Amino acid sequence: MLKFEDFFKVAEPEKTKVKFNMNAGNANYPAWDYLIQGEDNADWINMNAHKKMQANNNLNRAKYLLAFAQYYPYGPDYYIFGGMYKVEKIIPEVFDTKGYNLTLLPDFADYRKRLIIKLSRPVGRDIYNKPYNSVQRDFQPEIYELAPSTKLGAFPGYNNVLLSHKDLQTIINMEAPEWKNALSSVKGVYCITDISTGQLYIGSASGDYGGIWQRWSNYANVNNLTGGNKTFEELKNNGANYIIDNFTYSILEIFDIRTKREDIIHREEYWKKVFQSVKHGMNNVRHIK
Repeated sequence: MLKFEDFFKVAEPEKTKVKFNMNAGNANYPAWDYLIQGEDNADWINMNAHKKMQANNNLNRAKYLLAFAQYYPYGPDYYIFGGMYKVEKIIPEVFDTKGYNLTLLPDFADYRKRLIIKLSRPVGRDIYNKPYNSVQRDFQPEIYELAPSTKLGAFPGYNNVLLSHKDLQTIINMEAPEWKNALSSVKGVYCITDISTGQLYIGSASGDYGGIWQRWSNYANVNNLTGGNKTFEELKNNGANYIIDNFTYSILEIFDIRTKREDIIHREEYWKKVFQSVKHGMNNVRHIK
């Protein structure tokens, strides 16, 4: 077992704190949901820089911060590394809001959103912000897992999704927790690109169950790569692996899971006009060669 303190060796342990983020004071906003949007995401930063009146649980004496997010897909005792930050107190002091300026440091950069630790006991809400020197003693954290250093290891944010068909199949088949959580939480309008021709297909996930995850799961079905989409049926004439070798998937727009179907369809039609995918793309089966 590799211990926390053996892996995270810091130059000034007495000036370093470790923060175990669970949620932003509300279970509807888990820390991991913020972190997957980026280590410099404003919500993630604000969560770590929040300053309370109770000084014992703040960063006042800290020069550095190791930030973690509760990795709820695995359970309450698992935390994923979110970065090391330089801490600077905001002067004049403010409370019950962002009280520190945090600067992301290059230390342990290769392990952000990849390294998962497991604690021996739950972190109480009154002690989630701990001095580095007491973490190993109080929680006996061990290095549990290091996810692959690829886009499949952590969800990159809705604006940065660009998957090959093979990657999509891998994510769906392994039910990657961060991807499944993110894509099943929203409806949306997406774009499928045939990289061999440059033609586009604009589609939408507007159903009441499963969001984009459910729709894209259909495309990843090895027994029916068209996802039941008649537009793609003619592509079978180009070979059994044509879709696997040539299709990529991206997201154009996302919506709350409660959004009405007709509102999403309206936006789908808008994007078809933007890209002229009926006249020149795959939204018109006659244009498929």
